[in-house]
Amino acid sequence: MAALSDQLLTVTIFLYTMAMLGYAVEYAFGTRGVVAASVVKEPVLVGGSAGYESVPGETWTAPVSEPPAPDQRAGRAALGGKVAVALTLLGVLAHTGSVVLRGIDAHRMPLGNMYEFVVFGCLVTMAVWLGIAIRKPSLRALGLFATLVTVLLLAIAATTLYVKISPLQPALNSYWLAIHVTAASISSGVFMIGFVPAVMFLLRRRWERTNSQSFPVSLGARMPASDVLERLTFRIHVFAFPIWTFAGISGAIWAEAAWGRYWGWDPKEIWLFISWVVYAMYLHARATPSIRRTTVTWIAIIGWLTMLVNLFGINLFVSGLHSYAGL
Repeated sequence: MAALSDQLLTVTIFLYTMAMLGYAVEYAFGTRGVVAASVVKEPVLVGGSAGYESVPGETWTAPVSEPPAPDQRAGRAALGGKVAVALTLLGVLAHTGSVVLRGIDAHRMPLGNMYEFVVFGCLVTMAVWLGIAIRKPSLRALGLFATLVTVLLLAIAATTLYVKISPLQPALNSYWLAIHVTAASISSGVFMIGFVPAVMFLLRRRWERTNSQSFPVSLGARMPASDVLERLTFRIHVFAFPIWTFAGISGAIWAEAAWGRYWGWDPKEIWLFISWVVYAMYLHARATPSIRRTTVTWIAIIGWLTMLVNLFGINLFVSGLHSYAGL
């Protein structure tokens, strides 16, 4: 089952990559990405061979070779988005199978090391994204970046973080593993999908104000309206924050049972608290009308950066009671 789980993860990465290409097609050639029309209008030129002058308000139609109409292009691009959603669904199913089979083979929740934590968190990310894409087709342009982040993390997990199934360390052999670590992984996955519209909101808002065609601001040109992205960012974080809070509380209870204290200033505990404070600041700032939305969104992005420090920095480079990366 462990071997089949690994094979399904490879299939999952392939399906997400194909879905990413489908989202890219819709992003580039969809309704927002269609390059105007099949005709080019320029000022009409009048006069003899000696010279021409522009007549204001008049246009002429340049000869073209009958390219597809914009509506047809948009329709074909939308088909790419629908195929991408279908591939995402298949990827989530394969992803779920990989996680379940590894858990069956290990006879425990598959959350005993860093590899399993990342794989499970990415499953949550794509499951949440799939729900958004099905319910709000107008937001499918975000799929390109959601799948990109997920594919990168899964590739890192499969190539760098992978460890074979092994018995749990004594401190982890508790029913609290299924409570505390599951809550932490779920909230991490939801925060990750919230990071995507947060970044896109900043790019879109900048593009709306400057109409800049420079990279990366130009990426915002084909995104939904900035207000839509900002509301989506807020709703995702509102959903994830209580789960992250529960992860911290349940972790403290587990620490008391395992080590005889609720809080010991372990590096993992400190960074969990730092992330919690930053996300609490985000929600508080979001509820304060005098704070600009761009400033609020930057706080959310900083929150995700603290999560990355907690996940990679603490697990790989710092020793502590929570050193369970398995590498």
